[in-house]
Amino acid sequence: MEILVASAIGAMTAAGVYLILRIRTFAVVLGMTMLSYAINVFLFSTGRLVIGAAPILDNYAENPTYTDPLPQALVLTAIVISFGMTAVVVMMALGAFIEGGDDRIDMPDDDRIMPDLRTVEDEEARDSVAQPAKSQPVGNEVGS
Repeated sequence: MEILVASAIGAMTAAGVYLILRIRTFAVVLGMTMLSYAINVFLFSTGRLVIGAAPILDNYAENPTYTDPLPQALVLTAIVISFGMTAVVVMMALGAFIEGGDDRIDMPDDDRIMPDLRTVEDEEARDSVAQPAKSQPVGNEVGS
């Protein structure tokens, strides 16, 4: 069961990172949501994966089994925080979509064009053309 949960956390994290790196804002919002789901499952799994165990210690049981209640409380808090964060980001993305008419992430034109790659030899050739050859200075002859 631990391998299944670890694989699910890894898959959700990979999908979240992939979506965050997309160029559309809607995909970025989905990626952040997926990443928060992965974090929630990770936090929940830190409280030991026990099936059918209560989060409270039962004093009257012969063999008391319980799960740690702290990760469950952390997950509930993280769900509320991630919901609020998602709502704020959706509103910002919606405002940008209404104002710009598109949900693409805009970059300046200078950043879109990849500059030509230069080598050291190109730099040396450019420097030699830019600087004229130095001629021998003509000395002032003082009258004799």
